[in-house]
Amino acid sequence: MGFEFGGGLLGLLVLIADIWALINVVQSGASTGGKVVWVLVILLLPILGFLAWLLFGPRGNTKIRA
Repeated sequence: MGFEFGGGLLGLLVLIADIWALINVVQSGASTGGKVVWVLVILLLPILGFLAWLLFGPRGNTKIRA
């Protein structure tokens, strides 16, 4: 009986990254249609979707408040 720590840890990191990306997509100023497309891409392709969002996706509201 082996203990697969690496696989479970990698899955957890992907899940956390995807949740973070989804929150940022929902909070972004993108159109509703754009948000839906990004959410579907992230959910259907967790790793590739996250990487695509990281490189090309909309960002959340980044206004700095004084």
